[in-house]
Amino acid sequence: MPRRHILTDRQRAALFDMPTDEAAMLRHYTLADDDLEHIRERRRPENRIGFALQLCALRYPGRLLTQGETIPEATLRFIGAQLGITGNALLTYAARRQTRQQHLEALRAIYGYKMFSGRGARDLKAWLDGEAEAARSNEDLARRFVEKCRRTQIILPGVSVIERLCADALVAAERRVETRISSRLDNTMRDCLDALLTEDVDGRISRFIWLRQFELGKNSADMSRLLDRLEFLQGMGLESAVLDGEPPHRIIRLRRQGERYFTDGLRDISSDRRLAILAVCAVEWRAAIADAVVETHDRIVGKTWRDAKRLCDHRIADAKAALHDTLRAFSGLGSALLEARGDGAPRCAVETTCGWHHLEGLVATATDLTGTMAADPLAHVTQGYHRFRRYAPRMLRALNIQAAPVAAPLIAATQLIIHGEHGPDRPTSFLPRSSKWHRPLLAQPLGDHRLWEVAVLFHLRDAFRSGDIWLTQSRRYADLTQTLVPMAAARATSRLVMPFEPAEWIAGRKARMADGLDRLARAARRGAIPGGSIENGVLTVERLTAAVPAEADELVLDLYQRLPEVRITDLLLEVEKATGFTDAFTHIRTGAPCRDKIGLLSVLLAEGLNLGLSKMAEATNTHDYFQLSRLSRWHVESEAMNRALAMVIESQSALPMARFWGAGLTASGDGQFFPTTRQGEAMNLINAKYGHEPGLKAYTHISDQFGPFATQTIPATVSEAPYILDGLLMNETGRKIREQYADTGGFTDHVFAVTALLGFQFIPRIRDLPSKRLHVFDPANAPKELKGLIGGKIREGTITINWPDILRSAATMVAGVMPPSHLLRKFAAYPRQHELAIALREIGRVERTLFIIDWLLDADMQRRAQIGLNKGEAHHALKNALRIGRQGEIRDHTTEGQHYRMAGLNLLAAIIIYWNTKHLGQAAAQRKHAGLDCPPELLSHISPLGWAHILITGEYRWPKR
Repeated sequence: MPRRHILTDRQRAALFDMPTDEAAMLRHYTLADDDLEHIRERRRPENRIGFALQLCALRYPGRLLTQGETIPEATLRFIGAQLGITGNALLTYAARRQTRQQHLEALRAIYGYKMFSGRGARDLKAWLDGEAEAARSNEDLARRFVEKCRRTQIILPGVSVIERLCADALVAAERRVETRISSRLDNTMRDCLDALLTEDVDGRISRFIWLRQFELGKNSADMSRLLDRLEFLQGMGLESAVLDGEPPHRIIRLRRQGERYFTDGLRDISSDRRLAILAVCAVEWRAAIADAVVETHDRIVGKTWRDAKRLCDHRIADAKAALHDTLRAFSGLGSALLEARGDGAPRCAVETTCGWHHLEGLVATATDLTGTMAADPLAHVTQGYHRFRRYAPRMLRALNIQAAPVAAPLIAATQLIIHGEHGPDRPTSFLPRSSKWHRPLLAQPLGDHRLWEVAVLFHLRDAFRSGDIWLTQSRRYADLTQTLVPMAAARATSRLVMPFEPAEWIAGRKARMADGLDRLARAARRGAIPGGSIENGVLTVERLTAAVPAEADELVLDLYQRLPEVRITDLLLEVEKATGFTDAFTHIRTGAPCRDKIGLLSVLLAEGLNLGLSKMAEATNTHDYFQLSRLSRWHVESEAMNRALAMVIESQSALPMARFWGAGLTASGDGQFFPTTRQGEAMNLINAKYGHEPGLKAYTHISDQFGPFATQTIPATVSEAPYILDGLLMNETGRKIREQYADTGGFTDHVFAVTALLGFQFIPRIRDLPSKRLHVFDPANAPKELKGLIGGKIREGTITINWPDILRSAATMVAGVMPPSHLLRKFAAYPRQHELAIALREIGRVERTLFIIDWLLDADMQRRAQIGLNKGEAHHALKNALRIGRQGEIRDHTTEGQHYRMAGLNLLAAIIIYWNTKHLGQAAAQRKHAGLDCPPELLSHISPLGWAHILITGEYRWPKR
């Protein structure tokens, strides 16, 4: 039987090689007193060291030493030092064949080690079959098997045996999952699912391919296409219960396979697997399409509002000339009347200046202009009524909307739209009392229900955003109360740093705030606030000056001149050899590592340079388009990108040069704008901050060692603040961060609250800091110097009542049940100020006040934030240089394609940063060897973000396979 490879060489080495780093040897190879007694029973030094080595190998990694195996020198010396054996005796043992069998028998008798055979092996195989369903990857299952053997003192069999056992268990687990799913389908449903592969839509594509071709829309036509698919899937009658009890990662894997198979490929696989994939896709796509319907409605509402505002602004602009003429006429008339007042002939003045008829026209014009200048966009939103009418009743019928009691009036209003009832009574109880909609609705003619329907659909959008209404089986718009983890899970979350009793937290914050206010007041009295002052209740802050030594520029130029020129392809190969990041790109179905590394690197380079696969196929000498497309379809996905990025970042942080830049405990986050194609204008992707071109943003987290450890693709029109926690909780690098820097766009009270709950120190650079108010527990007792800065009182009662749900919310973010950005956006969207949102806001106000006090008194904190944010901004220049394809525009129409472009660019930037970090370290060593000074305080100002020495453009030639 041919050997079955499920692990890469690096994965095998990580599982089965003897460790050589000091920390691992201290943990696994420190010998106890009884160990030393058994070892000293051997007379000759080489036998003692041989016995000790075999004992250590049995303990970790848990295997026998093989004949002819070369023992790492560091391991030999570490164990030999404990035995008092050094020098030639160690070398003698390494060269000689020892009596391993005798040692093994003695070790088994003394320590109870067992061979992998008999009943123990059968029990372990049965255990492995059960674990295979829960394992997330081939390496995960192999690691579980190895750790189980270590715990039970079963000596590991050969690597090939372990790989075969794990491969067989994974295949069997996959088949069991597929069989369970297909067995829950009756014959009618089986036929219905198989018909997806045989039925054509418009004679072009199969029904299956048609169903998976859905994206967020921008207009009513796109909404209709989404509703066509949603209604078809609902009409199939497939219950989501067919997936109950199945591991979520297995469901995700089956869905991903369905999204990559072509119709012919699905027809050719076994019936159980085919039906399982079709069933998973039908259930998962139904939920995803429902979410896309809600999001598309959100976009249409936003576009309607902007169109109304634009129309209002245009009318105001058009009226400026008439306004100027009218004001000038009234000014002249007023002057004439004032002059005639002394003569007692104002009537003559009117007749002489403009005439009564003309005055009547001026008054009428002034009245019209008054209405135009005071116009509200709500007066024009009915121009979007025809858009809503095309899809709204159908959308409301298709969505399975559930609501909290507070949203019951809104649901009742939607029922009137569904049934098309046009009676005179149009209830407005769904509107808050202070709503700006009341006056326009009252002004509507009797029987004109257009504005009322638009108001209902606007508030439907707001209710989805806030969570007052939700969808069953939704990924994004699920019931918030059901989404939060139980309190027991929150208590078991080690990441939470807050006490479980609110009184304890409040008492601690009161003490900190009282001390902070007192310190700030004393500094204000003495004029000792670094770079600022408080006078007459007004805060003044000066701009922070740069503190980069002049010698740093000379050092940067010298080190970069020492770097070798390199082709981007050679750079990728070198970094891959050092880090093995391509191991992360396993086959979506089998989990096997990708063997065509050159092809995979070509795909990743095409993504990172924004070229696309077709252009890369033209520019490379090894692969054609179809080969690259196959590799991309079956190996490249979001999770694989994240795993590869984590491997590169971890390796870069371990390089000696990276230590001059930080310890990997601080990070900054910033968004970078990327232009898209012109259709982005219609998709509501324009942010005036970046001009009039449509686009999207990549929000990236960058460690103090320059590693871009997380990136997310977000719309250009949304706030960056909710996405800060996503990046920090996305991987292990983010979870190690202690201080997170952000610019003004990343600052909200909710972010202050959640970062504090999870133990992150949030340090935003607030542009308009003097305008921000302090919120305190007792405003009356605040120092008199700070009275002008106090903005309000903290609502302790609200925090206390909602404390359990606050902790549950934070634990939910840590657990990954829902991305933090989704929760934070819901909290920010509550139109009625939900109690939980208010409580989080109050906590955020406390944390923000404490931060502002510390910021004003700590110039070092200000400088750390400035340095961190500068690193993030410097990343933008590197990425702008890399995205050379398609004039720098992101032209992918799908969300997945856009995400791959951003993730590929971030991965490529991280690879270049690794290469630069490594070679800058070598350049610094060369400089020292040449007798030139290279002080650490200057090395801390070096950046690994240069690219002038890298040949990025041209043909991408690889070594022949």
